Amino acid sequence: MLSIAFLLFALVSAKYIIPGGRWYDTSGSILNAHAGCIVLSNGTFWLFGEYKTQGQIEGGGIAVYSSPDLATWTPHGLALTPVAGHSYISPENIIQRPKVVWSEESRKWHMHWHADNAAYGLLLQGLAESSRIQGPYTFVRATTPLGNWSQDFGLFTDYKSHKSYSLYSNGDRKEARDVYITAYDNSNSNLTSIVHRFPKYDLEAPTVLQTDSSYFALMSHKTGYRPNNVVAFRADHLSGPWSQPYFIAPPYTRTYNSQSGFTLRIAGTQATTHLYIGDQWDSNSLWESRYIWLPLTIGTTASGTERVGLEWHDVYDLDVRTGVVRGVNGTAYYAADAEVAGDAELQEATFTATGVIATGIAGNSSTVTFGGVQGSGGEQWVSFYYQNTDDMGFGDQPGGSPDRVGGAWALRRISGVVVNGRGEEVQTLYQRDTHKGVVLSAPLKLRLEKGANRITVGGLWNGVDVKGADLDRIVVYPVEEG
Repeated sequence: MLSIAFLLFALVSAKYIIPGGRWYDTSGSILNAHAGCIVLSNGTFWLFGEYKTQGQIEGGGIAVYSSPDLATWTPHGLALTPVAGHSYISPENIIQRPKVVWSEESRKWHMHWHADNAAYGLLLQGLAESSRIQGPYTFVRATTPLGNWSQDFGLFTDYKSHKSYSLYSNGDRKEARDVYITAYDNSNSNLTSIVHRFPKYDLEAPTVLQTDSSYFALMSHKTGYRPNNVVAFRADHLSGPWSQPYFIAPPYTRTYNSQSGFTLRIAGTQATTHLYIGDQWDSNSLWESRYIWLPLTIGTTASGTERVGLEWHDVYDLDVRTGVVRGVNGTAYYAADAEVAGDAELQEATFTATGVIATGIAGNSSTVTFGGVQGSGGEQWVSFYYQNTDDMGFGDQPGGSPDRVGGAWALRRISGVVVNGRGEEVQTLYQRDTHKGVVLSAPLKLRLEKGANRITVGGLWNGVDVKGADLDRIVVYPVEEG
């Protein structure tokens, strides 16, 4: 029998997963499946998500990929292709947040999504179906959920009862701003009843994960493409009562600059692992927005109730057969020991391990260079630990920070990274916003020589001195296994 990802596990060990990295599929193209879901069928994981191209924000259709290990992805084109002139799936329509579920009754795969026009004036849920999981999917209809509005969309299947539920916010209008859990019928086609309403929290991007004794509903705040602190609610039953919401990641990290949308349960032979499947949106180039996939931890509070949290790894290995997550250790090189040039300098910073941070990095003249970096003679992931003090807006731009009323904003600073003086191989490093005094990391895959290397970081030079973020350290990871 075909089964969804909550129930089974695949039969091979994963390669490294690098949250926030530039991921490529087996054809060499950037992985392009945003705000979607992962489904497991007959030992293969299937990733569905919004397909975006340069210059086209919406209406690109739904891409589909397959993988044996959640790290190696093979493209299969579009599972749902836009149709010119169609009322709901034309290139001008919004086709967002797809979720796929098996219908035992119809013996078909059902795809549901947020269906809308460009003005978000319809607020519907779309349905398409296919006899094959990879599609192509045929449009069936777009409807209101029990007469309600539906914006950000999610789907959850209970691994005990096998019953599925639609999750959705009902929009931004004054009379809306709720999130609903609504039950599907046995065909996973039609909604039958509202199970719970989260009233007036003004949240979106809902997903639900399930343990043996609890349900957790994860949602983000409504800040557009600006990331925020994702919150979790807990309940013994989907119908509630639900707890007050709380942050799942350390405060001020804005959930490692990501938005919620889906969780994946992997029931392995040794452990059950829950993965947070988040999106790190880039409003400057949505089509290459990154992915933040991280293990979720389940702990117990002093009162004895379960609590979910997000566990950060620069690099980790997930064995999808056993369900075991293994953090990968790297070697750290600190800015305190690096060379600075031009206007770059080391500045006191009590929030770093060494008490200093490299700042003033800009263009190709004000740089920081890490020497003696040991390499293995191949491509290796390197994480750059940084502070971006812009508060989502370059401080020298008109209007200042967006944390001020009327301020302009951007989601990143940009650095240029050069290994061993090979300027022709400069790599672009995007460093998303952090709060002041908060250090996050951004990964790049670099070609390191065997033995000692020099890694130089400046601003991206493109005719003007673009500023890079302040640097605390870099961490170099071993060559990927597998």
